[in-house]
Amino acid sequence: MYETIRTEQNEGILTIFLNRPEKMNAYTHVMAQELIDAYKKADEDDDIRVIIVTGEGKAFCAGMDLGDGGKTFSASESMEDFRDSGGQVSLVVHDLKKPIIAAINGAAVGIGLTMTLAMDIRIVKKDAKIGFVFAKRGIGPEACSGWFLPRLVGIGKALEWMYTARYIPTSEALASGLVQYEVEDVLEKAYELAQQIASETAATSNTFVRQLLWSMLSENSPEASHLAESKFLFWAGNNADAMEGVQSFLEKRPAHFPLNSSDVPEFFNKGEKVI
Repeated sequence: MYETIRTEQNEGILTIFLNRPEKMNAYTHVMAQELIDAYKKADEDDDIRVIIVTGEGKAFCAGMDLGDGGKTFSASESMEDFRDSGGQVSLVVHDLKKPIIAAINGAAVGIGLTMTLAMDIRIVKKDAKIGFVFAKRGIGPEACSGWFLPRLVGIGKALEWMYTARYIPTSEALASGLVQYEVEDVLEKAYELAQQIASETAATSNTFVRQLLWSMLSENSPEASHLAESKFLFWAGNNADAMEGVQSFLEKRPAHFPLNSSDVPEFFNKGEKVI
């Protein structure tokens, strides 16, 4: 049982609700630990094909809970031992084998927005209040946003948003590539995409695609991508999902892929070159 989040699972889709609506789902260290636990369990559960994260109530996440006042961001550990909890959550999201969608149903500020950067698809409610407001609080960005944000929107736009700490119109977020969709009903759009992924595609294919595309952002040449793609194609070509995918196409029927994400071997060494 979680204190700050709740989950629903249906037809291969796990929906995680940030569940502090009376606090606009403000982020706490308890929420960080519960998100990490929920993500890890979802990644090991073959019945879950797609993860959706959204907020309970009107907000997605209004940022860090400032209930401790000026000491909110102080820590008792040494600088060497201190680790940003938002970054720890983002690293778990980055390592997931499953597609993950952020359904930003309302205000998403500070950690409320950076926690979505490691996710694959961001859908924002039209005219929601979003922004990277760290400089207005005298702190800096977290949740590994220094790595993710420039890769999503480019260094110029990332710096402008961080320097000014201004609220970002959702139309600008869409035009800049921060979000893929700007809609009124974010959960409806998220479920549309999740159901398409869960019912029409192979888990093995998407597990490999997620690792491939995120991993290649750190590579300097296409060779690493070529080597990884070759290894996966060799493996997939001798396994049941590819056989079912081709046969169903020839027989003009829906595919029923028998394998799970857990069946995919390791094709990448974390932080190292492709094997």
